[in-house]
Amino acid sequence: MNLNRAKYTLFILLTLVIGSISMSYANKPFVVVLDAGHGGHDTGNSHHGFIEKDIALSITLKVGEILEKDPRFKIIYTRKTDDFETLDDRTVIANKARADFFVSIHCNAVGGGNQAYGVETFVLGSTRNKENLELAKRENSVIYLEEDHKEVYGNFDPNSPSSLIGLTIAQEEYLDQSIQLASLVQNNITTNLKKRDRSVKQSPLYVLARTVMPSILIEVGFLSNQSEGAYLNSVKGQTEMAREIANAIKEYRSALPDLHADEYQDIPVEISQEVKDNANASDVEFMIQISASGRELETKPYNFNGLDGVERVKEGKLYKYFYGRTNTYEKAQEYQKNAKQNGYPDCFIVAYKNGKQVRLIDVVKTN
Repeated sequence: MNLNRAKYTLFILLTLVIGSISMSYANKPFVVVLDAGHGGHDTGNSHHGFIEKDIALSITLKVGEILEKDPRFKIIYTRKTDDFETLDDRTVIANKARADFFVSIHCNAVGGGNQAYGVETFVLGSTRNKENLELAKRENSVIYLEEDHKEVYGNFDPNSPSSLIGLTIAQEEYLDQSIQLASLVQNNITTNLKKRDRSVKQSPLYVLARTVMPSILIEVGFLSNQSEGAYLNSVKGQTEMAREIANAIKEYRSALPDLHADEYQDIPVEISQEVKDNANASDVEFMIQISASGRELETKPYNFNGLDGVERVKEGKLYKYFYGRTNTYEKAQEYQKNAKQNGYPDCFIVAYKNGKQVRLIDVVKTN
């Protein structure tokens, strides 16, 4: 292992340790790193006069402009101008910022007269799908535009299946969160803008593998499709795409625990009514949130790694899944431990008081 890679590996390990110390979002902004794909002498794909690096940058800046108006967010860009940033630089920026989410924006393309169209969002993972592998090779091959790519990336080969598969291990911890945001992005764009849904997919993308946080890569459409390319090249198209991406990020943020008190809403009737009907219930109740998703799942044990008694609540466009209702914090900790042992390492305890979600720290102090 060369010195640069050794230093970077040490940095990753330190970041993971520091990042695991606190999972509360109550007193800090939600940090989002926005990554405009390509840039500088790396133009990305180009068809019909539509240039990926320019469109990706414009959409990215518009997303940031929307989110920067919301005090809950802190936005960091990997580039704000037509500059070339290496894949490694992009991940270092995100990791150094200890970002809560990394969002990379790109445009798709195919050759040979193929008129493919639609939006697809990627999370890290292995795939046997030829099309997804080709996209990964295309995006990862940007390293060859870097003068010192052999020193930085070692033996990594964008065209080697073994190199690609090896990338997928690091991001497993964040897969659920990545899928949640990716699903919200897909739903917003395809529903509100009436775009073809090419679904959430997994692909071994280097820029997602080296970030130590939930990460997604959005392919907003195909520049090789003249009609879709013209839309993405227009101010209208870029503004609409940015709006839907930004709204998805806001929806994801709103589903997280420990929001400020004035942001909480009444919990759904199916939960609050059950609490009222329980003669032994105190005014505080704890549950374990094990996941949140745009998909509505049956609350059967086989859908949740064998956990029994899972409850589903719809909030906006998102479904939240809870496990282990209890009136004592000690019991909630036992439920949380059990959920982690059953495949939910990022689950967390949430608290409700008098029918409203409250900050955990406030009720634990007095309960």
